[in-house]
Amino acid sequence: MLSKNLRKQIPFYLMVLPAMILVFIYSYIPMIGIKIAFQRFIPAKGLFGPQEWIGLGNFTYILSLPDTFKVLRNTVFIAGMKIVGGLIVPLIFALLLNEIRREWFKRSAQTIIYLPYFLSWVIFAGILIDVLSPSEGIVNGFLRLIGAKSVYFLGDPKWFPYTMVLTDLWKNFGFSTIIYLAALTNISPTLYEAAAIDGANRWQQTWYVTLPGIRPIIVLLATLSLGNVLNAGFEQIFNLYSPQVYETGDIIDTLVYRIGLIQAQYGLATAIGLFKSIVSFIFISLSYYLAYRFADYRIF
Repeated sequence: MLSKNLRKQIPFYLMVLPAMILVFIYSYIPMIGIKIAFQRFIPAKGLFGPQEWIGLGNFTYILSLPDTFKVLRNTVFIAGMKIVGGLIVPLIFALLLNEIRREWFKRSAQTIIYLPYFLSWVIFAGILIDVLSPSEGIVNGFLRLIGAKSVYFLGDPKWFPYTMVLTDLWKNFGFSTIIYLAALTNISPTLYEAAAIDGANRWQQTWYVTLPGIRPIIVLLATLSLGNVLNAGFEQIFNLYSPQVYETGDIIDTLVYRIGLIQAQYGLATAIGLFKSIVSFIFISLSYYLAYRFADYRIF
């Protein structure tokens, strides 16, 4: 017979079961296609048809392409800036909101910064194209008003990577801010009272009470973000880039899209995607170890 505790857990297992089935169907079954990375894949023969096995030939060819390392550099640069900004900006904003005592203002600010998160990149990109337009955009209109020259944010290779980072922060930092604010509510008010009795000012209370209190959440978000070191945001860049910014804006995902779907070189595209997945797995495994080694924090 099932134990009493296990019988109590059955409803929870049943609740998780649909999600597990979806993950298995859409995340594990497609992994059969990994073998395409080691084949000279011809779609007409089918996934399970007789394909020529070339081993690491696709990987060797990818590394010989002149644009490979440029694309890899662009990906790491953009993704790295997004990771750093995505950790620092929400944390600072959450700490500032935590100091506000007027609840109506705090809730209004939370709603305003959280709203862009619900917009798809297709919609948000259309808004950005209008806002950043060099001729009629609000941003360039302000620059001309103060005597500066217009900047082609989405067409100048020098500005494009930084534009991607800032617009990504604008869209997504509200989500992490809500997470930090939720963590701040778990800090006991008595700790602040004790610190105030000891003579600590607001800055010292933040440094010695608030930050240590939310350190597990900071470590968790930092750990999970390292797994995205090769994920610079396909949806964003695909909807905003153009051939004139390929030099600094082309990333691994957009290269896979062009090679796989536009040029129909499925073997090469699968090899690039597999390489990205392996590197991401290494980084996230390393981040788990560092989180336990230096912060004494375990995710699992």
